[in-house]
Amino acid sequence: MSEKLQRVRGTRDLLPEDSLVFRFVEESAYEKALLYGFGEIETPIFEFSDVFHRTLGETSDVVNKETYDFKDRGGESLTLRPEGTAGVARAFISEGMSHNLPLKFYYSGPMFRYERPQKGRYRQFYQLGAECLGYESPLADVECISFAWDLLQKIGISADCTLEINTLGDTESRAAYRDALVQYFTAHQDQLSADSKMRLEKNPLRILDSKDEGDKKLNATAPKLEQYLNETSQTFFKKVLAGIERLGIPYKVNDHLVRGLDYYCHTVFEFTTSKLGAQGTVLAGGRYDGLIETMGGPKTPGVGWAAGIDRLADLTPKELAVKKEVLIAVIGADDQGEDEGVKVAHELRSRNLKVENILSGKMGKKMQKANKLGAHYALILGGSEVENKQVTIKNFGSGEQTTIARADLANYEFTIL
Repeated sequence: MSEKLQRVRGTRDLLPEDSLVFRFVEESAYEKALLYGFGEIETPIFEFSDVFHRTLGETSDVVNKETYDFKDRGGESLTLRPEGTAGVARAFISEGMSHNLPLKFYYSGPMFRYERPQKGRYRQFYQLGAECLGYESPLADVECISFAWDLLQKIGISADCTLEINTLGDTESRAAYRDALVQYFTAHQDQLSADSKMRLEKNPLRILDSKDEGDKKLNATAPKLEQYLNETSQTFFKKVLAGIERLGIPYKVNDHLVRGLDYYCHTVFEFTTSKLGAQGTVLAGGRYDGLIETMGGPKTPGVGWAAGIDRLADLTPKELAVKKEVLIAVIGADDQGEDEGVKVAHELRSRNLKVENILSGKMGKKMQKANKLGAHYALILGGSEVENKQVTIKNFGSGEQTTIARADLANYEFTIL
């Protein structure tokens, strides 16, 4: 096969068995979103590059190494969306929604990052997320975490996940902490990686995210944020933790957990697992009170989270995604029966019953295929059934076979033994 007919590296085909679990995760999230009062929003797959470059930060790995940037025919610089929050914030500004605050949004769809493919991580991946805009209360943070926890419980993976949470403090606390980090890392500048030397000038908190082993050693003895939290920040975080405890959600405080982007403040959190190897984060979020203002909009508090559907689906027990519903196989014993079978299948589907109309092979092969598909019933139609306005029903569970009047089929109860 020609190399051009292969999948692009870092992408994959979602086959029916994969899509089944994906759909279950998406539907579970959508159902929970509605219960929490989140309205669904769909933003374009590509935006002007500034939407992401300005919001994610020029020092972030996403912007430096991972975004898919291109010029359109008009010479505009566009970027395939690498995450969902920036697009939602852009929509909030450009659609003039500031007069409708507070607002809660839910989204789901494909994202794109040029990064090294690995388990649960692809260059075209799928993400769902929730954003609350206009809420200053720490209880909004608690509600977002509660939504996330309920989703993980719904898809059967909460027992394998740990909530890790931290605070970044308010603007005043972060400014004091930033100064302390600059002083500390400047004294050890010769030991920093090339990327972290650049981060030192623009955003020193990004050094704390570094995967470089030398940087990690320096981070171990770097100043801790908790030393620079003012009373406002401490009170905010205590209220978040108290709310989580009130809901009975287990957690652990991780003071190494940070978000290096300038607009983040106060609460940051992740749900992690040991089931996916080194890349253990399945859902992450936090408060971003400075984001919309950074993009040129009005000062608007915000808090939210995002989760990779690929990773959630990898963890979700497959049996949860399979709906327990009756499967009926319609089998025509001859040409006349097959013709009538099309009509019978259509009528059954109008009753919201799942029907597989088996059209190829001889009678024995058709019955074998029905069995292999896991059909609970076979509706058999031949010339004699059609002429006598009847249908033969075989129950695969009990082995019983009976013939009923065609008119009685409309009220026949199909049940799983």
